[in-house]
Amino acid sequence: MPTRHNTMMNPPIEELLSKVDSKFTLVTLGSMRARQINSYFNQLGEGLGSAVPPQVTSLARKPLSIAFEEIAADKIIGVVPEPAPEVEVVADEADDAGDAETDTE
Repeated sequence: MPTRHNTMMNPPIEELLSKVDSKFTLVTLGSMRARQINSYFNQLGEGLGSAVPPQVTSLARKPLSIAFEEIAADKIIGVVPEPAPEVEVVADEADDAGDAETDTE
């Protein structure tokens, strides 16, 4: 049975920081998930079913508290995106092609 979390002290910040690599990641991950939870609750009557519902049973009403409980329960895990390939290579090839065209004229 879920227990009532009456403050921001649960889950403890030390437990949350052990789940991510930095406090900045925790803030970003928690806020992104809170926005998704808020969207889910706002579209409940519309029947769209496009948002992911909360992944933990909670008595908390605030989306950010629910998001932190999900992170503490390992239901939400941050993923670092792959770095984008360099675009300068394509730009250099385009410059070379443009130079070749001007040389032939």
